[in-house]
Amino acid sequence: MRELIAERRDAWPPLPLESWKDTYATLHMWMQVVGKIRLKLAPYVNHWWQVPFYVTARGLTTSAMPYQGHAVAIDFDFLDHQLVIQTSAGDTRRLALRPQTVAAFHDQTRKALAELGVQVDIWTMPVEIEAPIRFELDEIHATYDPDAAQRAWRVLLASNAVFNEFRGRFLGKSSPVHFFWGSFDLAVTRFSGRRCPQPPPDPIGREGYSHEVISVGFWPGGRGVDAVYYAYAAPPPAGFDAAKVQPDAAYYHATLGEFLLPYEAVCTSSSPRDALLAFCQSTYDAGATLGDWDRTSLEQSSPPAW
Repeated sequence: MRELIAERRDAWPPLPLESWKDTYATLHMWMQVVGKIRLKLAPYVNHWWQVPFYVTARGLTTSAMPYQGHAVAIDFDFLDHQLVIQTSAGDTRRLALRPQTVAAFHDQTRKALAELGVQVDIWTMPVEIEAPIRFELDEIHATYDPDAAQRAWRVLLASNAVFNEFRGRFLGKSSPVHFFWGSFDLAVTRFSGRRCPQPPPDPIGREGYSHEVISVGFWPGGRGVDAVYYAYAAPPPAGFDAAKVQPDAAYYHATLGEFLLPYEAVCTSSSPRDALLAFCQSTYDAGATLGDWDRTSLEQSSPPAW
């Protein structure tokens, strides 16, 4: 029993926000530096799907980005704690992930790309945060705790597996399981197939929410909330906020307009996978039923036998 608990803690480690908030803030800015490069190089995909990173067996990746007939990829490796930049020509640059300012990280990344023959001009103002500081001027965020960064990635790794399992139950249009570096969250989204009757007025929101969706994801926390799983429907159908969802620790947060499930409740449960799947499924069931989705056509009752 002790071995099973140890294995579960390794796969689903504790991640209280207070224990790594400074590393979180710094890493968030580093990821925005790399994310802006991906935004510049990757061709547009509907709902901004060219923007996110993807979870790997070692960290997070931009995946291959086209550049002048070749390709470049940038990976955060949280096992060896390196930023790995590779090109399709076979060249590689490795930068240590260590305590350093955002300004230094931005400068080193830019120089490493230049050495590989990749010239990318990005808008250096961070997004989706309060009081942003341009990357080249940010001497404030400079913390990197390798253990904390690795624990955060392991949470993403475990969550990614469950989200992909959940995604496989759906026949309709769904997003990849992807990590948005702006909001710093891992998410997967299902679509009803119908256009949103009143999409957000801003151009970014209008494209992101052009159609009806139900999303579930993981967020390390902030604004008074510790690490959580979240689920929302856009637009939310009548009665969604009062729906009964699982597991018992899940609740509706009126200010955020989402169902939340504390990560602590998941990682300490007897089966984190089952607890998270229950949250994914029950919040989707509520949104799809109340929103009158064509569930017979959109859902798959069981995977095909191989």
